[in-house]
Amino acid sequence: MSFFTDTMYANARTSTKGLNTGEPHAPVRHTWAEVHERARRVAGGLAAAGIGPGDAVAVLAGAPVEIAPTAQGIWMRGASLTMLHQPTPRTDLVRWAEETTAVVTMIAARAVVISDPFMAAAPVLESLGMTVLTIEGLLGCAPTDPIETSDDTVALMQLTSGSTGSPKAVQITHANIVANATAMTVGCDFDVDTDVIVSWLPCFHDMGMTGYLTVPMYYGAELVKITPMDFLGDILLWPKLIDKYRGTMTAAPNFAYNLLAKRLRRQAAPGAFDLSSLRWALSGAEQVDPLDVEDLCDAGAPFGLRPEAIIPAYGMAETTVAVSFSKCGGGMVVDEIDADLLAVLHRAVPAVKGHTRRLVSLGKPLDGLELRIVDEDGSELPSRGVGVIEVRGEPVTKGYTTVAGFLAAQDDRGWYDTGDLGYVTETGEVVVCGRLKDVIIMAGRNIYPTDIERAAGRVEGVRPGCAVAVRLDAGLSRETFAVAVECKDFRDDAEVRRVERAVAHEVFAEVDVRPRNVVVLAPGTIPKTPSGKLRRAHALSLVS
Repeated sequence: MSFFTDTMYANARTSTKGLNTGEPHAPVRHTWAEVHERARRVAGGLAAAGIGPGDAVAVLAGAPVEIAPTAQGIWMRGASLTMLHQPTPRTDLVRWAEETTAVVTMIAARAVVISDPFMAAAPVLESLGMTVLTIEGLLGCAPTDPIETSDDTVALMQLTSGSTGSPKAVQITHANIVANATAMTVGCDFDVDTDVIVSWLPCFHDMGMTGYLTVPMYYGAELVKITPMDFLGDILLWPKLIDKYRGTMTAAPNFAYNLLAKRLRRQAAPGAFDLSSLRWALSGAEQVDPLDVEDLCDAGAPFGLRPEAIIPAYGMAETTVAVSFSKCGGGMVVDEIDADLLAVLHRAVPAVKGHTRRLVSLGKPLDGLELRIVDEDGSELPSRGVGVIEVRGEPVTKGYTTVAGFLAAQDDRGWYDTGDLGYVTETGEVVVCGRLKDVIIMAGRNIYPTDIERAAGRVEGVRPGCAVAVRLDAGLSRETFAVAVECKDFRDDAEVRRVERAVAHEVFAEVDVRPRNVVVLAPGTIPKTPSGKLRRAHALSLVS
C-alpha cells in the first residue's frame, strides 16, 4: 500500500475529527471513519463497473460530502481522479460539452461519475458514448477493501486553469501528495488536534481539491467545506462559518478577500462575527495585491481579524499545491522597489521614494523544494535579479497527460519552468512579478499587466476584479496594449466615456504609458478560468 493511502485509511479509523458540509441550510457532519465506510461502498461499485489499477475516472459533482468518499473510493481501486470543470449558469453548455468530451477522451476515462446539481448532463455524456455512474448508485453498492497501490501511482490528473479546447492534466502521484502535505503542515505549524479548516474553494481547482479536501482527509483533520456557489450566494457565509466553527485556517484567491472586505464594510455590523480564532488565512492562486490585503485587515479589524493571520503564498498544480508561503504568524511583508529599474534593468532594487512598486513577499520555499531564478539563457541569477522562476523537488510532477500523450514537465536535472517572472530577496524570500507570456514590452521596458489592471480597478464604476490588460502586436517593434473593464452602466454613453477617460488616466499615472484603447463591457463579459483567473489571451477579441 502507498504511504498516502495507508496513512489516510489508518487516520480514518482513529480520528475523532470529520467533514462538515451542507451549510447553511442542511448542515451535516460525517466523521472520517464514516467517510471511509462510504468510500468502501463507492469502491465496491467501481469494482463492479470494472474500474481497477491505472484507470482514469472523471467526476462531475458539487457536494463535498459526495466528492470526499468518491475520491477515496477511486484511490481504493488504484485509479486516478480528474475533477471536471463545472458549468455555471453563464456557461455555454454546447461549448462545455465539447470541452468535457475532449478532457474525458484525453485521459481515456473508463467512467464519468456524476451527481447533483449536474444530473442533467448525464444524457449528454451518455449520448457521447461515455460510461456514466451516479454517486447515489455507487453508494448503494456492497463495500469492498482497498487494493494495493504504490507511491508512484497517479492519484490526481488535475486540469490546469486554462484547460479548454486543448486540455492538459497534471499527473499528481501519491508520493507527490505526501511530500507537499508534509511540507505544508510543517510550514503552517498545523495541529490536527486543534486546527479547524474552513473552505469554499472549488474541488476542480488544485487548491480546493488537494489543499483543502485531500490533505485534511489524509490527516483526518476537522474540515468545514461548502461550495463556491454557496460562497457567491452569500459572501458573509464565509465569516459566519469561521465564527460558528471557530475556524483557525482558511484560504482564497486575492479577489475573494477583496469581496469579503467590501461586504464586511457594507453589510456587517461591528461584532457581528468573531474572527479572532483565525490564525491562518492563506492568499494564493493569483497575485497578492498589498492594497487589498491592507484593506481586508482594516475592514476585518472590528471583527477580530488579526493582520498577522494573512499569509501570502505561491503555488501551482505542477508542485501539487504549494511552493512557498510567508512565515506563520508573520503577516504580509511588502518589498518596495524602484519600478523603473525593474522595468528597464530587470533588477528589484529597494526604494522608498520616486516611482516605486510594492510587491508582496511569498516566503521561502517549503521543505523538499528548491527554487532558482534564471535568465533567458538559463543562467542562474543572483538575489534581486528578475527572471523566470524554476522549482524542483519531491512535490513536483513528472509531467502532463495531453491529447498528444505524455509531456514531461521537468528538464534533465529535475527543474520545472513555472513561466512566472520573479526574484528572490537577500534572505531567500520569493517575490513574483507576473507571468512571462503576459508581460508587455515597450521601448525595452517590461510592463506588467497586473499593474495596469490594478490601476484600472481603482476607477469608480469598474467592477472589482474585472479589468484586463491585453497585449497588442506582441513581439513587434511597436508592441502596445489595450484595457477592457466591466461596468454595470455600460449602456450609459456618458458614463462609458467617463470610465474610459478615467481608466486611461489611472493607467498612465501607474505605468507612464497610455493604452491604445479602453473598452467598457457588460458584467460577465471578460473571460476567466473556472477558478476565476483572467484569461488575458482570450480577451484579445474584446479590444481589437
